[in-house]
Amino acid sequence: MRTLTDHLLAAADGSLRTLFAPPRAARPSPAASAPPGAALSAEDRKLSGALMRVNHVGEVCAQALYTAQALGTADPALRRQLDAAAREETDHLAWTRERLDELGDRVSLLNPLWYAGAFGIGLLAGRLGGERFSLGFVIETERQVEAHLASHMDRLPAGDSASRAIVAQMKEDEARHADAALHAGGSPLPAPVRGLMRLAARVMTTTAHRV
Repeated sequence: MRTLTDHLLAAADGSLRTLFAPPRAARPSPAASAPPGAALSAEDRKLSGALMRVNHVGEVCAQALYTAQALGTADPALRRQLDAAAREETDHLAWTRERLDELGDRVSLLNPLWYAGAFGIGLLAGRLGGERFSLGFVIETERQVEAHLASHMDRLPAGDSASRAIVAQMKEDEARHADAALHAGGSPLPAPVRGLMRLAARVMTTTAHRV
């Protein structure tokens, strides 16, 4: 059985890997099988880069949230579910990073800040809320991310088939994660909590679009 020290070391390792190591996806990027897109203008390339940077930040935060919730919960089954979700989100982290490189763009300069903030929120949810609240937090997070990705599908340049394929697959995965948490017994969060989560997400996405 893993001790608290083991879990702390695993969380620290996950943090360092997310922020400083090249992510490795278990699945091939959806961009690889996307139909050839049109040549992007400088303006379209800049827009795609900004949107994919925001998506990359979202995946950095997802790693932090899941890692912290797994650390905070005392329920082994819930910890396994959260760890499995974090591993799947690693694909998204790798895909968005790879696409940013292809676009000649960069990740957010504030990634350590985003990670720390999301980790704190996830740890609080895991420690104070109980299993149903923690799963409800996953549901709300994934539903908000799903809506956010849908908006990006509307904003991405029509010719950027690679980015669009990545975002479409991410959206499908996030919906599946939310459904899994719902079926596992997650309960709806109070309206004030949902509102605070939306506000925090708005601050993050607005800032990460530029920085």
